[in-house]
Amino acid sequence: MKNIHSIEFYTESKEELLPGFEKDFPYIASRAELDKYMGCYVPWHWHRTVELFYMESGSIEYDTPGGKIVFPAGSGGMINPNVLHMTKARSQREKNIQLLHIFDVSLLAGEQGSRIEQKYIAPVITAPQIEVIPLFPGNTEEERILKLLADSFRLSSDEFGYEIKLREALTEIWLMLFELSHSMREKKVEHNKSNDKIKLMMIYIHEHYREKISIPELAAAAYLSERECYREFRDCLNMTPVEYITAYRLQAACQMLTKGQEAVTVISHECGLGSSSYFGKVFREYAHCSPIEYRKKWQNSDR
Repeated sequence: MKNIHSIEFYTESKEELLPGFEKDFPYIASRAELDKYMGCYVPWHWHRTVELFYMESGSIEYDTPGGKIVFPAGSGGMINPNVLHMTKARSQREKNIQLLHIFDVSLLAGEQGSRIEQKYIAPVITAPQIEVIPLFPGNTEEERILKLLADSFRLSSDEFGYEIKLREALTEIWLMLFELSHSMREKKVEHNKSNDKIKLMMIYIHEHYREKISIPELAAAAYLSERECYREFRDCLNMTPVEYITAYRLQAACQMLTKGQEAVTVISHECGLGSSSYFGKVFREYAHCSPIEYRKKWQNSDR
């Protein structure tokens, strides 16, 4: 299980990049150390994979366009594929550690169009009303799933039959989630077109963050007016377009600082934040340290 404290994106699709994700076994396990992320949060993103998680310690908040849910230690949940979400640490008293199974549904369903996919997978992942399936102690059915989830992270990749045992554990958990989500799936909700619009604008920002981005250009990327652009960012991400642009540029700067030796002046221009003095000021507001201090702190850390 890999310790992670930053996020990267695919060049082509602009979805979250998942290092170690292989086609012959589309799965990775991660141990997210939220306190080590810049600003103690994981920025808005999405991915085509299922995200199944368990809170080892601390407390985190999940934000989706549909709302916010706080997950304390001992709780967990599932994030549906392609759902926009962000997470941030909430606990100030202990480390905020999240264990994650990230996998493509083909790991459980087998061949595309299979009976398993049609009967047990598709009804969940295609349900627009299901962004998150939360699991909390105190509910007997949810506690059973949480126990299985916690136990699944104890499987060792070195033991014989690991891949089969893991798939068996995830399949059992999925079947229980399928039953638990029955009432959620029965609610009639239309596909939220705002998700598609906001993703188009996020992709535009990911492609052009090094350049000057105007709101009219950004809105045009999703065939919206400026007013609609502001509304989509407010309603979906609870932030302005400019705030998202700045946050994305700072995340890019963090990657450059920890992976290379470029001067701060070069990085400030490369990530679209202009002069090194302005970059230093904005960076300190987000990371609570200077770019140089951030580099020294994380460049040799376990990634």
